[in-house]
Amino acid sequence: MTMTGKHLRGITVATVLPFDESGAIDWDGYAAVLDHCARPETTDCVFVNGHAGEATALSDAEKIEVIKRTKAQIGKEQPLLAGVVPTGIPDALRQAEAVREAGADVAVIFPPEALGGGNANTMAAVKMYELLARELQMPLSHFQFPIASGFGLATPVLAEIAKIPEVIAIKEGSATMLAYDENRRAVKAADPDTAILPSNFNWFFSQVALGGDGILSGLASLVPGLLADLWQASEAMDLAKMRAANDRLYPVVRAIYGPAPVIDMHTRMKDGLQMMGVIKNAAPRLPLLPQSDAVREGVRKALIAANVL
Repeated sequence: MTMTGKHLRGITVATVLPFDESGAIDWDGYAAVLDHCARPETTDCVFVNGHAGEATALSDAEKIEVIKRTKAQIGKEQPLLAGVVPTGIPDALRQAEAVREAGADVAVIFPPEALGGGNANTMAAVKMYELLARELQMPLSHFQFPIASGFGLATPVLAEIAKIPEVIAIKEGSATMLAYDENRRAVKAADPDTAILPSNFNWFFSQVALGGDGILSGLASLVPGLLADLWQASEAMDLAKMRAANDRLYPVVRAIYGPAPVIDMHTRMKDGLQMMGVIKNAAPRLPLLPQSDAVREGVRKALIAANVL
């Protein structure tokens, strides 16, 4: 089967990765996470080795093992996306070839450092994707960073990237609604089959209301059913059900993403999974840190309010 953007429609869970008390990957805990968040009734695709999976804290061997174990557990029915977090093009090629060999269906390319500092507004990224597509001959997705980070690509650049046949999706994390809507419209005009996967946690409701091909989020590791409810209501064009789903999501979103620093969001998701009894240990690897008792209590109260704990 040739993977296309249509195969990525729906909920894509960006999986968190639990560790044991010594800091080693808790593989039994990870299998339990997949059992919790990758069920076909709530989740359509699985994305590993991204921010949620603490990819930059993993060795190359660990990242490959994550892909292999995930593929073995979810099978062939759910597409498997894997993050490629490169320092530059040679590193992107090396990593993407490795994830393909390990069994990933789509390589999700994070912007390398050279695309910052104003380069995100030039066609440099288009040239990079043309080279990656030519060399790899595999489905690719672009990981759009927030515009404010300096790594978020400009709308005309994204539209050109969408025209490249191997690029089948864009994980849309621009972090403003205006940028999201402009990017969505421009990409769909350039290639209607390129999937737009909204991922801005503060605007899940607004993004799917405007239009998109699903939701890609680490939050699906914790509350996949709540995101699935929102998505399915949007597909049915049922505003009342969308609002009801969003109201259940709201306390969880604020507890996970509200406290500073926001980079600790995925540790808070693991705190929630620990409270649910899915994993034994919520501690991340450095440079991330465990959360305070106050933040953890906020997560607990939010999960109770959402009727999932």
